[in-house]
Amino acid sequence: SVLSVYVLLPFVTKARIEKSVTAAVNVLQQMFTLFVGVYGLVVVVLFFAMPQIVSVLFPGFADEAPLLTLLIRILLLQPFLLGLSSLFGVVTQISQRFVLYAISPLIYNVGIIVGIIFLYPWLGLGGLVIGVVLGAAGHFLIQLPLVRTSELSFGFSRGFEWPLLRSILLFAFPRALTLGIHQIVLLLLVGMATLMAAGSVSVFQFAFNLQSVPLAIIGMSYSVAAFPVLADLFAKQDRAAFCAHVLTAFRHIIFWSVPIIALVIVLRAQIVRVVLGSGEFSWNDTRLTAAMLALFVISLVAQSMLLLLIRAFYAGGNTRVPLFAAFSGAGVVGVTTIGLLYLFSHSPTFLHFMITLFRLDGVAGVEVLVLAVAFVVGVFYEVCVLAYCAARVFGLAWLTLTRQVAEAIAAAAVAAIASYATLIFIVDGINQETFIGIMLQGVVAGLMGIGGAILTYYAVSSQELHEIYTSFRARLFKTDVIAPQRRDL
Repeated sequence: SVLSVYVLLPFVTKARIEKSVTAAVNVLQQMFTLFVGVYGLVVVVLFFAMPQIVSVLFPGFADEAPLLTLLIRILLLQPFLLGLSSLFGVVTQISQRFVLYAISPLIYNVGIIVGIIFLYPWLGLGGLVIGVVLGAAGHFLIQLPLVRTSELSFGFSRGFEWPLLRSILLFAFPRALTLGIHQIVLLLLVGMATLMAAGSVSVFQFAFNLQSVPLAIIGMSYSVAAFPVLADLFAKQDRAAFCAHVLTAFRHIIFWSVPIIALVIVLRAQIVRVVLGSGEFSWNDTRLTAAMLALFVISLVAQSMLLLLIRAFYAGGNTRVPLFAAFSGAGVVGVTTIGLLYLFSHSPTFLHFMITLFRLDGVAGVEVLVLAVAFVVGVFYEVCVLAYCAARVFGLAWLTLTRQVAEAIAAAAVAAIASYATLIFIVDGINQETFIGIMLQGVVAGLMGIGGAILTYYAVSSQELHEIYTSFRARLFKTDVIAPQRRDL
């Protein structure tokens, strides 16, 4: 967390502008040296304490504790590689290579999916862990060529400027707590899954990783591209342009996310069966994962907005509001989880409703859906808190997005109807027992849904559709049509 781009970028930029490139490199070198030294010590402690940690965090895996200990020890490579990648990300952002930076999390997710599809059937849980490490390595390595040839290329430092490090660490501490709370919430949800039916952890993790792909493409891309501009506008005290830039990013997030939510919900079974429906993954596991994916993806807009709002506050030098939102959001997730588990145990009506809603008759382990619902509730709570605070602190006028929300809902409805109708009336005869048949069914229905969304946006004269078309045309024909600050949106 200390090495976060959003913590280090202001310090490196300031040193580069006010002093020199050498001073900026010196900041990176000191943080690199500090990170390697501190993380090395932490890894040694965790390596030897891992058996005790596993027994406390995962009580439901007592029989598999030795294997889980080994896997987590291997996973200690992941934070190290992602930490280095964050340092590289500072250089990538300053070099204005936003697309390269946005691709990094996609590579990370590709590594996870490779682990799921190719390594899990062969190596079991070890394959999943290797996939995570490979994804983290890809996240790091894709930026390496740019960093090595950059004027900001860095290595180890021979000394430390303690006042500088102290100021960085004080600024980073709330950011570290915010990220830590989010990770702890996920860890506790996984820990609770270990106490549920066999396979609950895999179902939760697979569904969460699948919904992370559109989140990385949409939410991460827009928030990453917006952050440097927001930091610059806030530093110039141009609040009007700051708010306009945030709202523009939100308009495009809504434009993309809402129809994608509809398509993923309709095509959830095809998506899961293509990606996970092989090897030791049974049909009931596939059905349960599809239901989890549908629940997780409902929060796609909220998660994407959350990423942008957090960076907007960081650009404004405010790390306390995101920390408060994350802390209180964790409490909401905990209370919701406990409440829903109670309902599952004591309310047959609620249990029947969940089984009927997701067509899970005869599927064991339905209680794992509680974890996804609790996560979604927590995300919506957190984004509402940040949206309210952003309106108070920055003066963001959320009501200006009303038309975009209405247009996106209309496009999503048409996309869902078009894709569902295609599944029922057009591609229903395709052999669903083969990988090619399932993939073809999903692709055709998905294309019909996308076409329906585009036609709807065109029919309502969507501003975002026009901006995207204009931007694409400008890039294709090398003409400068739209304002520079929107080019990366």
